[in-house]
Amino acid sequence: MENINDTELKKIVDEVVSGIMREMPSRITSEPAENPVPSPANLKTVAIGADHGGFPMKENLKAFLEEKGYQVIDCGTNSPDSVDYPDFAQAVGEHVASGSAWRGVMIDGAGIGSCMAANKVHGVRAAMCYDYATAFNSREHNNANLLTLGAGLIGPNLAKQILTTFLETEFGGDRHARRVDKIMEIEK
Repeated sequence: MENINDTELKKIVDEVVSGIMREMPSRITSEPAENPVPSPANLKTVAIGADHGGFPMKENLKAFLEEKGYQVIDCGTNSPDSVDYPDFAQAVGEHVASGSAWRGVMIDGAGIGSCMAANKVHGVRAAMCYDYATAFNSREHNNANLLTLGAGLIGPNLAKQILTTFLETEFGGDRHARRVDKIMEIEK
């Protein structure tokens, strides 16, 4: 088997995903009833946060989001000085859970701790993504509303690809909605 590069792999994944989506005649794109519905003004609002390990990537992604026309709520940190990621993951999660932000992004060294912390906020479905496929699946199958990234694990170009996929992929609904509802029932 020959080696393929990231561009070729992305093309293959895009073709497979496009084929699957063409086969599904009905797409449900609404959020589950348990979540607050963001106002139309908030549909392009993204809350973003990071700890010291994710600070440089946060600044890069913040500018990227603004260039794409998103409103950004910066939850900090605002320097590379050592801080605790749970504080910022909670702040991002609370913006998402309240509906003041449509989606959230949290960056730390590995993305794992921030994902755990954000998922403690009622109404948040955080997903740690590290490639195109996990970003797509987290939205289409799990209706994730907060993305966590590991700045020590991925580079800036891959982070932008993951973020774009996360923001542009609609929730698939149908059988996935039942499963997401069961996830949200666990909070009750």
